[in-house]
Order: sequence, then structure tokens, then C-alpha cells
Amino acid sequence: MALLPYALTRPFLFGMDPEAAHELTIESLARTQGSALKWAYGTTRVEDPIELAGLTFPNRVGLAAGLDKNARCIDGLGAMGFGFVEVGTVTPLAQPGNPKPRMFRLPQANALINRLGFNNDGLQAFIDNVKRSALYQRRLAGRAGLHPMLLGLNIGKNAATPIERATDDYLSCLDGVYPYADYVTVNISSPNTRNLRSLQSDEALDALLGAISERRERLAQQHGKRRPIFLKIAPDLDTDQVAVIAQTLKRYGTDSNGQINNAWGVIATNTTLNREAVKGMAHAEEAGGLSGAPVLAMSNQVVGQLRSALGKQFPIIGAGGIMSAQDAVSKIRAGADAVQIYTGLIYSGPDLVKSAAMMIKKTF
Repeated sequence: MALLPYALTRPFLFGMDPEAAHELTIESLARTQGSALKWAYGTTRVEDPIELAGLTFPNRVGLAAGLDKNARCIDGLGAMGFGFVEVGTVTPLAQPGNPKPRMFRLPQANALINRLGFNNDGLQAFIDNVKRSALYQRRLAGRAGLHPMLLGLNIGKNAATPIERATDDYLSCLDGVYPYADYVTVNISSPNTRNLRSLQSDEALDALLGAISERRERLAQQHGKRRPIFLKIAPDLDTDQVAVIAQTLKRYGTDSNGQINNAWGVIATNTTLNREAVKGMAHAEEAGGLSGAPVLAMSNQVVGQLRSALGKQFPIIGAGGIMSAQDAVSKIRAGADAVQIYTGLIYSGPDLVKSAAMMIKKTF
């Protein structure tokens, strides 16, 4: 357990503007992750390895992308006991994101709304930060140890890039991050980049996955390693839309005999545009993606639909609404192989990581 209980820190952070609190947290993690001070928030990792997408995940609890957009805090986040950490979303060029204010708390609902808009320092700064991490340096030196924490690198498109040229941005990012990632996530589901979610439609998705699959095979030959790619989708999809995505993923994620090829996986889900669960609350009508407790049921429903459509072996990571260890278990029961948290970390603190990993280990 962390030396500094989150209950003492949360009132201070929640007294600040949400984005200012986020920036302070990132800055603090970046400054302390290489020192003994990381034990203020660090803990021992629960060992519960699982084979997924051709990788060994040390446990089933990961960090969702969005918290560490520039890959500055990989080691600090890893100290919290995650089995895998996903950083980004990164775009080819640096961009400021949407105008502030753009992040809002809804404490009554254990929720957040954000419209950050892929604010990040660009691909080269992102890669440089990954290379500076102790995790990467240990691997480079052959000292990663048994079942090291896995690193996911999440890629997107620049806001200024026309949607018809989005594939160019994804390929550019894939070229850059591929040598350093355990897996790559293709984010086509943020509601805060104009027209991005249109890439989830049938023809656009097929074209994008085809181009990325072709490029990945070239990169695999070039670097001598074949990394799985996960597609991150939205919760605001009807049954037919989920079926189309599942069919497309199966086309690229299985071989000619219908066997899983560990080439593709899916992360379900991103934030929602639905406001039914928070209607009437302060900030409920702010534009952006809603995360936290209100997303759990709809995310679990999409996970269940995907599992039914994709079969038992296809890699699925469940994200959305995990605020407790019991919520994490519900996501696995819905059909996920592993889970990711983000908003739950903000409301419950790092102890959620260990409690969720322990309960999953005990239950499954």
C-alpha cells in the first residue's frame, strides 16, 4: 500500500481546477518517479499473469490512455502496480487541443467530462520520453526481468488533418512508436476530434485496418518483432455497428482457418456522449466525453456483444466506469480478458489498482 493515503491528497486536488490538478499530478509523478519519493504512491504489484495477443500481461489491470499523453510518467505509473500502462494519445505534430476550460468533474456521479482534444507535444517528444523511461532502459540492457510491465502506445490523428487523410497520420505514428511498444492502440473513438468517430463505419474502418495491417507487416520484418494492435472504440454504438466492427476485426485478426492470429485486439470503450445518467447535474451539458461510473453498464454491454461476435479467444480489453474492484470483476464477467482504469484512479486513488488486481485474481 502507498505510504501516503489518497484520502489525504484528494481534497487538495479536488479543490483545484480539474486540468490544473491533472497537470500538477503529472508533473509530480515525472519529478519523483526516479527517486525514493515514488514510494509515497507506489505499491507491490499483484502477480497474476495472463497470455493475451501473444503477450504476457503481469496482471489484468492496466491504465487507460489519456492520463499521460506525452509518456512522461511511465515509471511512476508503473510503481502503482499496473500490469500494463497505456500512454498517449499522440499525434504526428504537436497540438494544443481544444480551448480551456475543457475538463469538468461531476462528483455526484463519480464522473468526468473532458474535451481535451488530443493535446500533446507531438510524436518525436513522445518517443524521446518513452526512450528515457527506466522501463525502456532496463529492456535495452536486458534487465527487464520476468513478466515486466507492458507498455501500450496510443496513436491518433491531428485535428487539422482532413478525415480523408487520417490514415496518413496513423501510419506516421505507427512508424514512430512501433519499435518501443509492446502493443499499439489505434484511437478512432475520441469524441473530441471532429469526424474521428466516422472511422468506425464499415468502409472507412476496413480501409484503415487494411492500411495499418499492411504497414505493420513491413515494420515487423524491419524490426524483427510483430506487435499486436488494439482498436479503441466508442460505447455509443448500436448492435449493428458493433457487429460491423467485430466482423472487420475478425477479418484482420484471424487467419484463413479462422484461428486467432494475435494481430488485432479491441479496447471497449472510450468515453460517451450520452448524458442520461447525469442529467440536471452541474456541468452535465458541457461538450465532450463523459467517463466514470455512468459508462460502466454501456461499456460492459459493448464488451459482451464483442465477445459474443468475436468468440472466446479474441483479445478484448475492457475500459469504462471501473470505480471499484467489483466493477473490474464485472468487466471480466462481461467478456473482457483484461481491464483499464482512468477516472477511477482520480476518484479512488492508486489503491484501486491493487484491490482490482487482487479481486480479479481471487475470482478468476
